[in-house]
Amino acid sequence: MTIAIDPGEVEFSAIRAQGPGGQNVNKVSCAVQARFDIAASSLPPPVKARLLELRDARITQGGVVVIKAQKSRSLEQNKEDALRRLQALVDTAAEVPLVRRPTRPTRASQRRRLDAKTRSGQVKALRGKVNE
Repeated sequence: MTIAIDPGEVEFSAIRAQGPGGQNVNKVSCAVQARFDIAASSLPPPVKARLLELRDARITQGGVVVIKAQKSRSLEQNKEDALRRLQALVDTAAEVPLVRRPTRPTRASQRRRLDAKTRSGQVKALRGKVNE
């Protein structure tokens, strides 16, 4: 299930990129910080709940996703990269997790387990002192 993110709900701000870049890195703000408020978005409520439950460092305690994109030297390419990464995060939350149904072990598997335990116990019993 793919849920498209409305770019109007994402707040972009241009920031200076980190790392090497010579004089250009000090002059040009081409990195992008994208902020997406989960609670105020138009996402379906179950997707919002799963997004807020994710253990992701990019999600603040206030429920805002903050993504920093600085791969490219172009502001527009960094915006697209941030949107792509945000979409990937929402896509992971949109997948409904499968509910695990508990099953019972078969009689044969129980017997194999008990046989293995018996063999292991016999091996350990033979490790004792030898009486002459």
